[in-house]
Amino acid sequence: MSEIETEHALIERAKRDPNAFGELYERYVDRIYNYIYYRTSDAHEAEDLTARVFYRALGHIAQYNQHGAPFAAWLYRIAHNLVANWYRDRSRRKYVRLDDLVTLAEKGLGPHSQAEQNEETRWLLKTLGRLPAERQQLLILKFVEGLSNVDIAKIMGRSEGAIKSLYHRTLLALRDELSHDGVAPAEEEIPHG
Repeated sequence: MSEIETEHALIERAKRDPNAFGELYERYVDRIYNYIYYRTSDAHEAEDLTARVFYRALGHIAQYNQHGAPFAAWLYRIAHNLVANWYRDRSRRKYVRLDDLVTLAEKGLGPHSQAEQNEETRWLLKTLGRLPAERQQLLILKFVEGLSNVDIAKIMGRSEGAIKSLYHRTLLALRDELSHDGVAPAEEEIPHG
C-alpha cells in the first residue's frame, strides 16, 4: 500500500474514530506550526493557532473530500484563514504579552537590549510582512517547508506555472522592498527556480 493510499485510509478511519486523527496530527503538526510561526513571528501564538487548526480539522474531518485538495493543502488553508483572522483581530487591539516581560526579566535583559538582539530578524520579518499574504505563504512554503512548486500549487490551488510566475514576481517585489530599505541584494543572490 502506497503512502497516499495509507493516508486516504487513515483519513477515512479518522472520520469515524477521533483517535485515528492523532496519526494525521503527528504527520502534519510540525509543518503547520512552522508555517504559522513564520507568518506570526510569535511562538505562543503559533502554538495556539496550530492547536486551533487541528481542532477545526477534527471538527470538520467528516466534510473533507479526498478528491479535492490534498489533506496537507486543506490544513494549510485552515491555517491561512486562522492567521488572517489573527492579524485582523490583532490590528484592533494592541497588547504586550506578560510572558515576554517575565522572560526578559529572567534573562536580565531590558527591552532595549532585546530589541538590539532581534533587530535583524524583525527587520527581515517586517520586510516580508509588507508583501501580500499569498506571497508570504509562497515564501514560507518554498523556503521554510522546502516544498516543490508542484506541492505549493496544490496547497495554494493554482497551476505550477502560476506558482513559478508568482515566485518570480515575489522575488522582484522583495528585492524592491529591500532596495527601499537601503539593502539591495546582488542579482546573483536572488534564487531562481
